[in-house]
Amino acid sequence: MNKKINFTLLLLMVLALSSCVMESEFSDNPQGNFEALWKIMDEHYCFFDEKGVDWNEVHTSYAKQIDAQMTESQLLEVLGNMLAEVKDGHVNLFTSFDMGRYWGFHEHYPANYSDTLINRYLGTDYRISNGYSYRILDDNIGYFRCPSFTGPIGAGNLDNILLFFQPCRALIIDLRQNGGGLISSAEELAGRFTNEEVLVGYMKHKTGRGHNDFSELRPQKLKPGSGVRWQKPVVVLTNRAVFSAANEFVKYMRCCPNVTVIGDKTGGGAGLPFSSELPSGWSVRFSACPMYNTEKESTENGIEPDIRVSLTKDDFLKNRDTIIEKARSFINGL
Repeated sequence: MNKKINFTLLLLMVLALSSCVMESEFSDNPQGNFEALWKIMDEHYCFFDEKGVDWNEVHTSYAKQIDAQMTESQLLEVLGNMLAEVKDGHVNLFTSFDMGRYWGFHEHYPANYSDTLINRYLGTDYRISNGYSYRILDDNIGYFRCPSFTGPIGAGNLDNILLFFQPCRALIIDLRQNGGGLISSAEELAGRFTNEEVLVGYMKHKTGRGHNDFSELRPQKLKPGSGVRWQKPVVVLTNRAVFSAANEFVKYMRCCPNVTVIGDKTGGGAGLPFSSELPSGWSVRFSACPMYNTEKESTENGIEPDIRVSLTKDDFLKNRDTIIEKARSFINGL
């Protein structure tokens, strides 16, 4: 069996458990869609206890706001506000005209990121490969900008990038603003920084409709990537917008040798998401399978950096990225 993290198998298990989410008892009207959404979350969402949310009380509160004559926009506002009670960036409601979303995991915090400053560090002669930007800084430190995991990275692309950085004495991976994407891409990149299979955490899945009906914790293991692997120090830069698969990447990297995380706490998003549908045809996405670090602690609310640093106004005015400069000084002091 492939020893890499088997998310495909897990998704199939979740699908099997969730095949009866849609109930014929719910009609395609405001009340029916409200009840269907509440029940889908009640039976399949995985973080009620961790979030401290009384879902029955939420039902009581929001049922009063449902009216048979309300418009679709009004219904979306009420249902979106109800979903926002769990404060989970993986919980979204999708319609043809808008979407309900919760972005408080990063909107209520300092950005600790500036495109203007990133462009200054990249300059005009940087390289681009499959959406990733990279160059060698003037102190012989590699700088790799990783803005997203929305697409496959490609083993050949990674080989070329790491070979380009071969003369460098260390590597900075700037993960800031990476909202996630494919777990497989996060795993592919992280696998280039370990020479042996390593335990990176645990996960479990729902086994029933009760809020606490879960399987036993199952280990997540990261397998070394096939191809060029990096053996020198690595610094990963983070901020609150690092979410979902990017949050998992940070979790993986903290289990690899010679890796230091610098910046702000990540945004979290440690629930593997699953989707279902309301009678109206609107799609709802929600966290279904919780994931944990090697100490069996949830990373849903983010991962603390090894060294916390914030972007300062004085540095910004001097065209200096405080977090990048802290990474460089850390590396230069090794």
